[in-house]
Amino acid sequence: MRPDAPAVTGDDPTHAVRTPDQTLPDDLLADRTLGDVAADIVVCRACPRLVAWREQVAREKVARYRDRTYWARPVPGYGDPLARIAIVGLAPAAHGGNRTGRVFTGDRSGDVLFAAMYRAGLANQPTSRSSDDGLAVRDAYVAAAVRCAPPLNRPLPSERDRCLPYLVRELRLLPELRVIVALGAFGWDGVLRTMDILGHRVRPRPRFGHGAVAGVGPYTLVGCFHPSQQNTFTGRLTPPMLDAVLATAREFAGLGPPRTAGSEESVAS
Repeated sequence: MRPDAPAVTGDDPTHAVRTPDQTLPDDLLADRTLGDVAADIVVCRACPRLVAWREQVAREKVARYRDRTYWARPVPGYGDPLARIAIVGLAPAAHGGNRTGRVFTGDRSGDVLFAAMYRAGLANQPTSRSSDDGLAVRDAYVAAAVRCAPPLNRPLPSERDRCLPYLVRELRLLPELRVIVALGAFGWDGVLRTMDILGHRVRPRPRFGHGAVAGVGPYTLVGCFHPSQQNTFTGRLTPPMLDAVLATAREFAGLGPPRTAGSEESVAS
């Protein structure tokens, strides 16, 4: 679950300014938990443009959420600490994760993703509307390459590079991880850059494609079109296509075919 911290809608000078580079050294990673990494993520203010945008969105809101209090902070990953599959997207949506405080929660991309995870036996329910909606995932961990909602859904390369050490830290704390599903070309590139930091450099660099599979160090990387409205509304990504990617991920993770969706007791961090 997201750390228990108050939501904000503007600049708060009392927040500690922390950046990934300050917490990356191995001696600080040795005994950390996913919760510790999440606590570092939610107070990060390393990218002024992203800080300004996420908090502007929280102040101005949109009509359908005018009565909601926005999270308006960076969004940590979410899932099973014994996950065999990690799913990595681009960044939180301005009125999705930036509002709810949980990755892929409260937006249409999340509706598509978690419905597919439910069908694949990786989630206990097919929707994710709020951080307290009872969602739990099993054998999977969901994160993003960039943790703040970016203007026009387009992070700058410098913002991506400042943020990737958080993904490095999360992946290092998933001892059973075998497969990484990258959502979109940005997620694919972010995962490969993360693997470079972890010492798993691959040359020539694998090219992104829907259904692409590449071995990267001890992991299998699987590509998937991002479940954005642009892709799902146009039919570029359909539910069967997403189901096939998650079936491939389960196979490479050694999980086998899913049981009846939602039938197993699920866990979440």
